[in-house]
Amino acid sequence: MKSDLELKLVHDGKDWVVSNDSITAKGMSLSELDDDVTRVLRQSGDYPKGTRIVVFMGFDFDTFPTWLRQYHSHYFNRLVTLDM
Repeated sequence: MKSDLELKLVHDGKDWVVSNDSITAKGMSLSELDDDVTRVLRQSGDYPKGTRIVVFMGFDFDTFPTWLRQYHSHYFNRLVTLDM
């Protein structure tokens, strides 16, 4: 499945945060994150009501110290379909 939008995913110690050059969204849980992404995209006006978009959230492994990257398998990328 091809994504319509790509975002960088990190955890700031409290919230999951996704961003690109245009938007930033966050949530304490992945469900809250998805809701905030939907809210931000609706507010942008770029996606009309009724639009379905596929969002790729790629975890930013550069946020890990180099020595810790060998344990990165418990982190992930996400592909989420959102209805505007």
